Amino acid sequence: MFILQENPIDIASFKNTGAPADGGADGALVTFEGIVRADQHGSGKACLPDRQVSVLQYIADTPACSAEGEKIVAEALSLFPVTRAVCVQRVGKLNVGETAVWIGVWAGHRDEAFKASRYIIEEVKKRLLIWKKEFFADGTSDWVRGCQHEVKI
Repeated sequence: MFILQENPIDIASFKNTGAPADGGADGALVTFEGIVRADQHGSGKACLPDRQVSVLQYIADTPACSAEGEKIVAEALSLFPVTRAVCVQRVGKLNVGETAVWIGVWAGHRDEAFKASRYIIEEVKKRLLIWKKEFFADGTSDWVRGCQHEVKI
């Protein structure tokens, strides 16, 4: 399951998504939570200036992202011995500390769940048409793609 949404992510409800009534045989739930950080310096990317972030804005090509996101989750389910996977990506404006993306992967064992979770986040970052704009405390903003600032406003 892949979901794009503007509302804050209700992690507790997604953790129960698709859960079998008897609890199933899953021995592992691995989650990944991407959180809006307060500064670019925390990204570990030396090419980014060290500026305080106040708000992020994510804009997505919704039809394309939804279709490709579903493919990514389906690929993870076929490549790894996992039972369920959910990826929720926020769009719109997010404050520092909010969850921008949440992934949950259930499996019989942790190793498979870790691998599938890593696969999903890496593919989402590579393949989805999602643009990120950072708004800084100094009043400036930049559109960002990885380590390159594409548009300066």
